[in-house]
Amino acid sequence: MPLFLSEEQTMLRDAARDFVGEQAPVSHLRSLRDADDPTGFSRDLWRSFGEMGFNGILIPEDQGGLGLGAVAAGVVLEEVGRNLTPSPFLPTAIGAVTALNGGAAAHRERWFPAILSGEAVAALAIDEGPKHQPERTAMRAERSGNGFRLTGAKQFVAGGHVADLLIVAARTAGAPGEEDGITLFAVEKDAANLHADPRRLADSSLAARLRFDGVEVDADAVIGEVDGGAATLRRMLGHVRAGASSELLGVGGGAMDMTVSYLKERKQFGVRIGAFQALQHRAAHLYSEMEVARAATLKAQQMLDAGDAKADAAVSIAKAMTGMATTLAVQEGVQMHGGIGMTDEYDIGFYMKRARVLAEAFGDVGYHADRLAEGAGY
Repeated sequence: MPLFLSEEQTMLRDAARDFVGEQAPVSHLRSLRDADDPTGFSRDLWRSFGEMGFNGILIPEDQGGLGLGAVAAGVVLEEVGRNLTPSPFLPTAIGAVTALNGGAAAHRERWFPAILSGEAVAALAIDEGPKHQPERTAMRAERSGNGFRLTGAKQFVAGGHVADLLIVAARTAGAPGEEDGITLFAVEKDAANLHADPRRLADSSLAARLRFDGVEVDADAVIGEVDGGAATLRRMLGHVRAGASSELLGVGGGAMDMTVSYLKERKQFGVRIGAFQALQHRAAHLYSEMEVARAATLKAQQMLDAGDAKADAAVSIAKAMTGMATTLAVQEGVQMHGGIGMTDEYDIGFYMKRARVLAEAFGDVGYHADRLAEGAGY
């Protein structure tokens, strides 16, 4: 497969770039932060995403969506990242939709129309510790009547305090570290004995600590098969990690563009600093690192769309490479801006903060490098 966008995907990119750039630039993030907004994103903007059709990118056409696939989803997420747009797009339109596609038709009939219109928001309750380790899921789901009782806690659940739907990974059998025995549940908001404690992250976004004190759900809440949720979880995380990689590309690309513009404008001793060879070398190195990461991400998404058996490894490569390249982009951006790069007046600092959060989300560089090493037999 060629590592460039098709004509249709290019048109989608242009539409997303114009829409997000006009409706939710970095100033939109500033306004939410300065107002200490308790939601963390704009509900009206989320409905506008629905009106544009973006929310249905992974929803099949016969269910009202566009059915365009992971590459198209990445196109939208890159523009979200470029503008640092606070949005539930990744957990909802990517994560929840992928999970529900692997479950019963009743779940899709219940949630897809609301997601398409931007009326529903979903969150992914996967992680339980300080690092991303879904295979270490310990939260228990015990049989109770005709359903289950969920007991345990989840951390870093983006938008979990306002989500209408929670995709929850819990253990119905086995022990932490075992793949078998994990089951996915669709838990609706306001469930009894569910407690959410939202916290601000470094980039001013909100993620919740969720406590399940014996939350009762019926058997219909199960997504897929009891004890057999690992495959659906793996598929969902593959799409979410690829999406996070695209968003990281957008963050890195936005920081790089801002830095290059600054190099062309800022003068020292009457000379534009972009004329200094040392800075030119650093800018060229950054550009090449971003392009390699872009190719890795596009390849991973193409493999996901093709159902390639090696897509999981390709996704880990993409997440690790975009994490490293974007970290380089934001660090170089702050350094080349000099002292003002550390001030709140300039947007470059916002890019560094968002990059830090996204690099950790769904596995950092170390996590994915370790996965690849283990997969290669090390």
